Amino acid sequence: MDELPIGRRVAYWRGRRKMSQQVFADRLGKSKSWVDKVERGVRRLDKFSVLYEIADILQVDVQLLLGKDPERRTDALNCIDPVEVQEIRAALERYDSMSAYFDAAPYPPPLADMRKAVTHAWLTYQYGRYGMLTRALPKLLRDAQAADAGFGGETAREAAHLLGQVYQIASSVLRKLGECDLAWLAADRSMAVAQRADDPLLAGVATTRVCNALVAMGRPLPALELNVTIANRLAPGGADATTSEGLSVYGMLLLQGAMAACRIGDCATVEDLLAGAEEAAGALGGDQNHYWTSFGPTNVLLHRAAAAVEMGDGGRAVEIHTQRIEEAAFNALLPERRAHHLLDISRGYAQVGDVANAGETLLRGDRLAPSEVRCRPIAHEVMSDILRRTRGTPPSPIAELAEHMGVGV
Repeated sequence: MDELPIGRRVAYWRGRRKMSQQVFADRLGKSKSWVDKVERGVRRLDKFSVLYEIADILQVDVQLLLGKDPERRTDALNCIDPVEVQEIRAALERYDSMSAYFDAAPYPPPLADMRKAVTHAWLTYQYGRYGMLTRALPKLLRDAQAADAGFGGETAREAAHLLGQVYQIASSVLRKLGECDLAWLAADRSMAVAQRADDPLLAGVATTRVCNALVAMGRPLPALELNVTIANRLAPGGADATTSEGLSVYGMLLLQGAMAACRIGDCATVEDLLAGAEEAAGALGGDQNHYWTSFGPTNVLLHRAAAAVEMGDGGRAVEIHTQRIEEAAFNALLPERRAHHLLDISRGYAQVGDVANAGETLLRGDRLAPSEVRCRPIAHEVMSDILRRTRGTPPSPIAELAEHMGVGV
């Protein structure tokens, strides 16, 4: 981004704000032709007064347009910025279903279109393209809310199911980007909608999102209690947990419960829940992606490694990574899962003082899903630790990644 001409940077931020050239020109008091020439580099932007006016309309710091922001690179800002956070917040604060109770419902989009949009959003998340997803979320939320408010009968349950999924997608990506309060709000909404969708498994997955948000907010104990409570309701033997879908959701509840137990140092509960998840994965018979959980034997091992890191046993995490996880099974997972795991293992290497492998593992994660490394606050902490403990000048790939992340070398 910093190497782009200023006109291209203007075009980038205009597009990100979803403004046409005509709308942008009108707000600036210029012609559409003038804007087009600026963005193509035919016309120079050499007046600071105009630059500051453009920055104000685009709601960005003028330094981003000049490519001279030393504090935070635009690569990091590609994940999400304050304007987009507010747009997502505004979408989450809508109450279309309540308005529809008193007035005519908003015109709902076709459910076939919504199904495709929700599937695309899940894949965007599981491929680790967080910037693209956060820019699409406000409209997706509004459309899903309109669909939920606008349909009745059997169709209403499907619309509620789709809205519940959109809330879960929003919660997951917002938590990764450090917007924990919004992640909790979206997850809480997903639980309420899941009840209207009349799908216990959707409610079970929604529970994991709520608990992840609670853990991120520093409240692991209620997260653990909620996960275990709902897992017990979906335990094998009941109607919902006899299917592959039921086993997947049940297993994910146990895995997320184990991660919450790590935060309170309850080793016995961690092992008990991981063992239960391992048993469910064995019954499932392989790695699958029901309800977008990516649950299976490999994911259980990934969580075993993550739990070891959370408990401060980086050596155990590295051992699981190098000796127990099969390469073919790992490579079959979607990029978000693999990059997330590599971030955990990078932390594990750092815990045992192997800074070189910590850096190399972080680079591997960045090659798989750059947003998982460049956008997540925990990854920034790991990079800071690597830079601090590296003797002399860090290797150029590490230094370059640190610069892209906005972490000081």
